[in-house]
Amino acid sequence: MNTIQDTMTLIKDEFSIFNEPQEKYVLLVDLAKKSSGLPPEQHTDKNKVNGCISQAWIIADKQTDDTYNFQTDSDAMIVKGLLFILQRLFNGQRKEDIVSIDGQNILELKSKEKRSWQRNCAMIFQQFNLVPRLDVLTNVILGRLNYQGSFRASLKMFSRDERADALILLNNLGMANTALQRAETLSGGQQQRVAICRALMQNPKMILADEPIASLDPMNARMVMESLRKIHDEKNLTVISNLHTLDTAKTYCDRIIGMKDGAIVFDDLPEKLSDKLAREIYGAEADEAFEPQVTSTELKTKKKINGDVEKEFATA
Repeated sequence: MNTIQDTMTLIKDEFSIFNEPQEKYVLLVDLAKKSSGLPPEQHTDKNKVNGCISQAWIIADKQTDDTYNFQTDSDAMIVKGLLFILQRLFNGQRKEDIVSIDGQNILELKSKEKRSWQRNCAMIFQQFNLVPRLDVLTNVILGRLNYQGSFRASLKMFSRDERADALILLNNLGMANTALQRAETLSGGQQQRVAICRALMQNPKMILADEPIASLDPMNARMVMESLRKIHDEKNLTVISNLHTLDTAKTYCDRIIGMKDGAIVFDDLPEKLSDKLAREIYGAEADEAFEPQVTSTELKTKKKINGDVEKEFATA
């Protein structure tokens, strides 16, 4: 029996030969055709997966050797193909293997092991969460807390390599000249870029950004989003960001997941999200969501038309 990681590698290889999203969709449909599905009588509320636009059902049966066998079905071919991939990954596996990441059961991690796992996921907050009275360099190095402990950090017992790494990160985001300033003296956009550097000091495998531009003006919002995009492209890091304006999501994201009332109602490429569907997602907040000046990365400029008439243009 292959491990989950082995099977995942095989699946990645199967998809890697295709470059265009449409070709990958065709492969998912082909996989769906291989699925045996479920008989109609098993399409019950008990087996139904809540939160999906499409109808989806999963049955998990525990075997005598403590492994699990999954049966899946959906009324949408793409979803059925994705569920078939889950079957390939998890059928014949034990519970502790299914809930593990990189071989670790994340539900059983304690103290030191838990901190070690947490290093892989860095967080960027809406309100920056810097230590105002500390200098910028120290704030960035605090991203290493899970490696060295709070006692060393409180005494600023940082190694030469840690200081050098922090300065390199600051320089990459245009913040090296602020290294010795107190964090509280920086603008909001500058503080958020410092927070991004602090996140990168963890050497994470993933970055979660919770409304990273919600409190920023358009110029700084744009700089922060460009920084996150650059990190994704150059470091091959997964960046998951919670955003509330469509122009920002469509400009910088490869994939958009829309939620309403706790359920996923859209999960696709940015160009597939129509204004009509977006307004349905936002509901009563639709007017605000479609106003570029509300937490947007669009910059308004004025140009003269025919020499004397001024008109506003938005540039993304």
